[in-house]
Amino acid sequence: MLANLPADLKSQRPRIAYLLSQYPAISHTFFLKEILGLKQLGFQVETASINPPDRSASLLPAAEKLESEQTYYLKTLGFGKILTTLCRILLRDPMVCLRGLRAALALFRWDIRGELYALFYLVEALLLGEWMRCRNLQHLHVHFGGPVSTVGMLASQAWSFSYSLTIHGPEEFYEVEEFYLPQKIEHARFIFCISNFCRSQLMKYADPDHWDKLRVIRLGVDPQEFTPITAHSTEQVRIVCVGRLVPAKGQLILLQALNKLISQGREIHLTFIGHGPDREHLQQFVDRHAIGAHVTFCGALNHDQTRQRLKEANIFALASFAEGVPVALMEAMAMEIPCVSTSIAGIPELIRDKVDGLLVPASSVEALTDALDQLIADEALRKRLGASARVRILNCYNLPRNLQLLAAAFEQCLA
Repeated sequence: MLANLPADLKSQRPRIAYLLSQYPAISHTFFLKEILGLKQLGFQVETASINPPDRSASLLPAAEKLESEQTYYLKTLGFGKILTTLCRILLRDPMVCLRGLRAALALFRWDIRGELYALFYLVEALLLGEWMRCRNLQHLHVHFGGPVSTVGMLASQAWSFSYSLTIHGPEEFYEVEEFYLPQKIEHARFIFCISNFCRSQLMKYADPDHWDKLRVIRLGVDPQEFTPITAHSTEQVRIVCVGRLVPAKGQLILLQALNKLISQGREIHLTFIGHGPDREHLQQFVDRHAIGAHVTFCGALNHDQTRQRLKEANIFALASFAEGVPVALMEAMAMEIPCVSTSIAGIPELIRDKVDGLLVPASSVEALTDALDQLIADEALRKRLGASARVRILNCYNLPRNLQLLAAAFEQCLA
């Protein structure tokens, strides 16, 4: 704990600015855990966010509320504040504005809409850099490779401080040019990748001279927070799926598999935790096939509520078409809930098929139906896979241990 660290060690830890797209956010609790964990390890981390929290202050848990009070929000600044800050920067540091403008124009691709966005990002970059200058912060770290890291890259070039990235995927790998991924790799001081698959995708777009910037630093969950559940022996098997309701999560495939299993006489119930634009489409499928008694849509739940729902689960299912390495899977695995997911991206690095869970080809209703049916029918298999899954988390995706690795990587890279 931070309180037990020697004072001289605390003072030696790097000071880092974190830029996030939205902080705090109910779907990205790993941001909070990472930042609080680094602070406990003696790092001085200050946070900036493009967007305000996704909930009002009254709905934020105590730790998130405190973080929000200490975070600099770019999009909540009024027009007058933005204008006076930009004028001050222009008068005091015209070279900063010139370097920033040159960097923004370098992103020009004969696309007026894209260039306008680059100029908007430049405004945010100048505001971010001014905040960092006032806080005497010399290094910026950014999660994700989309627009938020475009702001970070432009800020770094304008203000001449270093920046680094944590890349999750998969969106960055589909929109390589739109997200200026090769430029970001070139300009970043170092990049943390959440899986070997993630690192391989960056290698596709990076000059080999930059490959040594890419380090695999895995995410994780706290096994003391997510503890094994008591096995449920009920006639109705309860399946839980956690994730935003979007096509990429494959929830419709999961519903199709559920419908097949119900038609075969299986007593099962599926609970979706999460919200998103695909909710109406999924509900239409449920209504059309008259399986409403077997499906519950909970909407977005906070961390504690989600964990409580997981305690009632017999099986965790995630039929995603595109992922990084889902923290939701890690949480279920730590609780010894047997998991079924798809063999895509970094998931096979987390779940070894038939060892820590079952993996099926993405998009295959038949394979998903068979895998779920195996688990429904075989309680001993559920117990074996669940126990192995927790060991996997303890050994490879243990958050306290991986935070130590992250801290060591920061210290080495910033030395």
